[in-house]
Amino acid sequence: MSAGLVVIVVANGFSSIGAVRALEDVALGIIVAAALTALVAFVAVRIAGWRDPESESEFEEIVRHSEQLAREGLAYDPDESSFLELDPLDDDDFEELVRDALDDLPDLLRNALSHVAVVISDGGRRERAYGLYQGDGAGGSSIGRGNAHDRIVIFRDTLRRDFGHDPELLREQVVRTVRHELAHHVGFDELGVGRLDL
Repeated sequence: MSAGLVVIVVANGFSSIGAVRALEDVALGIIVAAALTALVAFVAVRIAGWRDPESESEFEEIVRHSEQLAREGLAYDPDESSFLELDPLDDDDFEELVRDALDDLPDLLRNALSHVAVVISDGGRRERAYGLYQGDGAGGSSIGRGNAHDRIVIFRDTLRRDFGHDPELLREQVVRTVRHELAHHVGFDELGVGRLDL
């Protein structure tokens, strides 16, 4: 209806009758607003660089590239920067750091953890450590341990004490500690773990 009224106005000019003139003004305003909205949307899409893939093969290439980034752990994670907002003194946030460290492990190492409990403890001061591996190793026997389960202990108290002032540094040290203790599980002694720079 607005478009029809604008065509009539363009063809015949504005009406001299007050009510009709007001209706013509409203119709013209709607058309101008719609045109401006379409222009803004077009410019925004162009600035963002969005476009439809030109062909099916280009679309398939985009999908392959996205899958490769995801496999290599290079895809952008919307929560990736959330660690900067973590409160090192909050137990839930610390648990999230440990979960992230486990999730970031390569598949082969993550599979080695399938029967290993990962626990968080505040006994690090007593142990004078950031982490501890207890068990016989991924391929070891149960000599001296009976049927006790393998486990990795992450000591929250010492990690917070030494790295809690910097959330990013704390995250890096949690990852390092998880990998250090996992290296013990797969068979490395302290010397071997040291060679891995863990």
